[in-house]
Amino acid sequence: MQRVRRLNRSLLSLVVLAAASSAALAQPFSGFTSGNIVVSRSVYTGDASILAVGQPLPPVCPTTASCGTGKASDSGAYPSTTSSNNVWNNNTVDGSFGITSPIFLDQLTPTGTLVNTLAIPPNLVNTSFSSKSEMALNLSTDGTAITFMAYVAPSNTVDVSNSNTPGAYDPTNPSGGSYYRAVVQVEANGAIQVTPTNSYSGNNGRAAILANGIYYLAGNSNNGGGTPANIISTAGVQMAMPGQNGASAAVPIGNFSITQVNDPSTGKPYAADKAGKDNNFRGLTIFNNTLYVTKGSGGNGIDTVYQVGTAGTLPTTTTAANAPINVLPGFPTVLAKNIGATDNYPFGIWFANANTLYVADEGDGVVADAAKSPSAGVQKWVLTNGTWNRVYVLQNGLNLGQQYSVPNYPTSLNPATDGLRNLTGKVNSDGTVTIWAVTSTVSANGDQGADPNKLVSITDTLANTDPTVAAKEQFTTVLSAPAGQVLRGVSLTPTAGSSPAQNAPLILSAASSQVESVAPGGLAFAFGQALAAGNPPEILGPAPTELNGTSISIKDSTGATTAAPLLFVSPWQLTFQIPSTVAAGAAQVTVTSTASTQAVSSVQVSSVAPAIFSLNGLGLAAAFATRVSNGTQITEPAYTLNSFGTFIAKPISMGSGSDQTYLTLYGTGIQAAGQKNVSVTVNGVNAPVLYAGSGGFTGVDQVNVQLPASLAGTGNVNVQVTAGGTLANQVQITIQ
Repeated sequence: MQRVRRLNRSLLSLVVLAAASSAALAQPFSGFTSGNIVVSRSVYTGDASILAVGQPLPPVCPTTASCGTGKASDSGAYPSTTSSNNVWNNNTVDGSFGITSPIFLDQLTPTGTLVNTLAIPPNLVNTSFSSKSEMALNLSTDGTAITFMAYVAPSNTVDVSNSNTPGAYDPTNPSGGSYYRAVVQVEANGAIQVTPTNSYSGNNGRAAILANGIYYLAGNSNNGGGTPANIISTAGVQMAMPGQNGASAAVPIGNFSITQVNDPSTGKPYAADKAGKDNNFRGLTIFNNTLYVTKGSGGNGIDTVYQVGTAGTLPTTTTAANAPINVLPGFPTVLAKNIGATDNYPFGIWFANANTLYVADEGDGVVADAAKSPSAGVQKWVLTNGTWNRVYVLQNGLNLGQQYSVPNYPTSLNPATDGLRNLTGKVNSDGTVTIWAVTSTVSANGDQGADPNKLVSITDTLANTDPTVAAKEQFTTVLSAPAGQVLRGVSLTPTAGSSPAQNAPLILSAASSQVESVAPGGLAFAFGQALAAGNPPEILGPAPTELNGTSISIKDSTGATTAAPLLFVSPWQLTFQIPSTVAAGAAQVTVTSTASTQAVSSVQVSSVAPAIFSLNGLGLAAAFATRVSNGTQITEPAYTLNSFGTFIAKPISMGSGSDQTYLTLYGTGIQAAGQKNVSVTVNGVNAPVLYAGSGGFTGVDQVNVQLPASLAGTGNVNVQVTAGGTLANQVQITIQ
């Protein structure tokens, strides 16, 4: 088994050359217009084929975590009126369950007429469809860009929202995959830049805002069994620099603890909570050069509104670590574990002026409580003598707790509005404010975050503090999500800066979006918009360095510039090889085409950057198994196609006790490590490496291992390759 088994050419084309075939061809986008609003939306694109009933969940659970014995109760099919299947029921057997889905930004007039839609290329980033706290939209402080957070992961990938980040790995996290979180910056002309970050390992990034050349982020972390410092440091308020390399460490801003607050029943500070979880933040805004965040979920900490840093001064790279985080005077200080249906669950926040703050409250998520919540909706807070006071709550027209029907959606799952999540607003010239907000829901759904929800608006008199006057104001529905879609964030539109913004390509290993570093001789993807003009032809024969006007140059850490061979060219994806002469270190990659010139200057080139090819959103390895029985070799793929035409695991037979079974894996960025520096474990068991070298195709590496007989009957297991001391992405096989 030391010989090279060539990867089937059709399979090679699938996993290496045309991985972006599922990427939606974006329609031309004419840009954003001042005075309109933008709402973020996601569309579920999965079907029954992406998850089989009985599939172990979580799908990539390491042996070092508490994996349990949960199995998928329902297929990947979305709820329908003709079937009892509901993919979101899997949330009951896998608390980390979620499936990634594409992101769209809809530009609407203030009253809800669709102007145009910017489809975020799904080969760049996706969201977790049922994760209700994601995709908040925030307008930069200079008004030229909107930002939101997402995942550098393909569509239809399972359990990404609770995965680790590549630079902050927690072996006790049952969602064992590693995916970068990312800040997505969108300019007025639709130009997109994606910045990976290792923040929020084990959970999700909720919001991001750009100010003075720095991204300020809010989110949560830690899905494991302990409180490791490297994971806790990725929680709460974070900082990232536009265009930073994915290898950059998370940069926390401050650290709130409930020990800062006195328990009103004792007059003494609260006892310490679970480390990191007091910083489970979600809403975020900047007003008067001051950063504010909210917390409104989870059993730890305090659900309230916070100021980050000192008033009038945003945290910087030098002040971030010690920035104070404090509850705004007058806002609740009751522990989250002690609150109930009538308390506060703050989400989005918007300042109308220095003395008036509107807070979206989503309700407690309990069906029976929705209709009677006194706090859900938009809360109006007024600052008087240094203390914030809640003067009233806008609820009229939300129809809290009243079910509404959705066409082509099961009536048994009809949702009801429970409150509001993200919001934005505008001060009008007549002394009123108009507020737009996205609704939260309650239902019988397995995950209420997947409910079709609404965008609503209301006009409030800014100077009013009388609840009886406010009670006459009424919410109206601006937009309703149809079945299979959800609405998440809302913002005013950005306006163009002094010079046209440019797209920036996202560079990743061609084997896995979980690996951003690339290696000399290895394969890489460039994802983005307008990377090539028209529809370039298929590349046959030797890889060219230019095709139809498209080329890639790499300026390495020594200053040398080299043209990269191209293997696949399209407007939204380029597959290319890193020339063997490129030096390790930070490199600039420039994509030049007749459509545009785009550059990214923070690509990390490493001598070894192992990544393993997989075939689906469950991490199924693109692998072969060879069993030697009585001198006869039987070789079969470790995958097959189901009735939907989708790749699923084909169980590997270990045969009788005297048989020997070998596994062949394919990847990139491995070869330079040398065979003696490559190791493999399968289900945590060491598998002897018999070959590690060229896979017979440009940039493709191959690793052959012997499967220990003790693995017989282990079922769905993880395979971990390590090359030169660097972990590759985990993949899966099934052993019968």
